[in-house]
Amino acid sequence: MSTSTSREHTISLIPGDGIGPEITRVVTRILAATGVKIRWEESLAGAEAYERYKEYIPKELYLSIDRNRVALKGPVTTPIGGGFSSINVILRKHFELYANYRPIKNLPGLPTHYPAVDLIIIRENTEGEYVGIEHEVVPGVVESIKIITEKASTRISEFAFSHAQQTGRKKVHAIHKANIMKMSDGLFLRCARNVAQKYPDIIYGEHLVDNTCMQLVTNPYQYDVLLLENLYGDIISDLCAAFVGGLGLVPGANLGKECAIFEAVHGSAPDIAGKNVANPTALLQSAILMLRHIGETDAADRTHQALCKVYEERKCLTRDVGGTAGTQEFGDAIIAALG
Repeated sequence: MSTSTSREHTISLIPGDGIGPEITRVVTRILAATGVKIRWEESLAGAEAYERYKEYIPKELYLSIDRNRVALKGPVTTPIGGGFSSINVILRKHFELYANYRPIKNLPGLPTHYPAVDLIIIRENTEGEYVGIEHEVVPGVVESIKIITEKASTRISEFAFSHAQQTGRKKVHAIHKANIMKMSDGLFLRCARNVAQKYPDIIYGEHLVDNTCMQLVTNPYQYDVLLLENLYGDIISDLCAAFVGGLGLVPGANLGKECAIFEAVHGSAPDIAGKNVANPTALLQSAILMLRHIGETDAADRTHQALCKVYEERKCLTRDVGGTAGTQEFGDAIIAALG
């Protein structure tokens, strides 16, 4: 088994809850089969962490990511309308993981209504409505504050255009609602326009977020790189995932200057936890992004090729994509395809 480097990597591991631990076990087993040397530092987060430590994010998890600068994270349940705050949002803000990066691309052998989609969704990850500044003005009236800054808008625009240039992408569209939110979304647009001027070889466009949704489902092929504020990016990245089969198949990365967290973007699916039916593809795709991030490009390429081979052959797929294999059997098939 070949690998791109000979050094050992120490990486923080957050198995998550629900199906998180079982898909994490499969993915770490696949990574071990590539020959890459990884020492995992495992930490809990969320409800299970609170039961054990009385903290939703234990101090040791923060310290682990501070030390290692790279983490792989399974899905963690976020309560709706109450309970503890989103673990994802807290970690992104704490570590200044300002860029949420989601490539959207079809897997071979998996028929969808939209073949050959190849999009990059780049979402600002630290502000907008997700700052969580809310209060009750009077009983029955709640105010939620949206924060947009020049610093964050310029930073994410630079990330989008730089990535487009480095990967040979031709177009960047800034997605907004500046016809209504003239100051906040207007600032976001001004920053995107200023950055666009530095990249004359990349076509720059702007679309209203509601029109973008219609344009995407009508013709997603007109887009290349989408640059979005936090909330718009959250919604549209999920919409685009449907083009290639759903959230269970697409990767996610949260990137900052100092560290990165790679995660499955789907839910924790507690109803199927422990039944050996969950699909590890999204977490595996995220782990492939992680391998590239740490310089293990050979292992990343081989793992991606193995994943594509298993999907193309369609002999050992999980139920959600039309197969009959279990979680563990799917992992076995990937390892066998690695050779």
